[in-house]
Amino acid sequence: MALVKVNELLQHATEHHYGVPAVNTFNFETVKYIVAGAEREHMPVIVQFYPGFYEYIPLKLVAAIACHYAEQASVPVAVHLDHSAGYEIAVGGIRDGFPSVMVDGSSLPYEENIALTKSVAEVGRVFGVDIEAELGHVGDGSNEADFVGSDMYTDVNQAVEFVERTGCGSLAIAVGNAHGPYVRTPNLDMQRIKDIRAALDIPLVLHGCSDIPEEQLQETVVLGMSKFNIATEYFRAMYASIAKNVEAGGFNEDAFGLMRAAGEDMTEFVASKIRLLNPNGFSL
Repeated sequence: MALVKVNELLQHATEHHYGVPAVNTFNFETVKYIVAGAEREHMPVIVQFYPGFYEYIPLKLVAAIACHYAEQASVPVAVHLDHSAGYEIAVGGIRDGFPSVMVDGSSLPYEENIALTKSVAEVGRVFGVDIEAELGHVGDGSNEADFVGSDMYTDVNQAVEFVERTGCGSLAIAVGNAHGPYVRTPNLDMQRIKDIRAALDIPLVLHGCSDIPEEQLQETVVLGMSKFNIATEYFRAMYASIAKNVEAGGFNEDAFGLMRAAGEDMTEFVASKIRLLNPNGFSL
């Protein structure tokens, strides 16, 4: 296999009723173990990067690392730039080698979100880069008002118009999900997902998948969601593994050894998410 296009992968997932974890990375090791988890399950995965980490690692470098591992993988691996909050960041991601970019205008008024998304989608088409957009507001899990109540949820009719006017290739929707740890257990609006899926023919994306109950995630797969963003839980798994190994001792201040030891736990975390999002048992 090799590096694959995000939209082609998501269309395949939609047609065959499985979900693809899109796992956030921030360094060499976190990329390596995402791909290892996919290879363990012999299923696809998406490696993605949040541009807010640019001071830790440049976009061009992480794109190169992720694409290198994707090209060497034995399963389909896609590479994506997450949450580009503006034209310059999104187009900068295209310039720096990301084959797929999310432009996030969800905090803008509706017409401004359309204008921003359309402008980035036009650049994406020129360079053959897939563009994800967001409609509705996927807020912060630490603020209950961001994910309880439908005021910020994606409107079905508006979603149809938004996709038609922007030309985005996939759409992140707000259905009771939020980013980061949740202050209370989320309760996703399954009917809204079903309605949006019926109205659109492009892949649908669920942000904030960390800590959403497993049965809810599996139901969204059945309803036709195909991309599932995971960051908080993956980083938590890394921290927990390192803390466990430090407490157990035996590494004699060997930071490299600690990171390598965490690799098995991180690999298995990714593999477990792939299994979870494949409730129908699809195999390549």
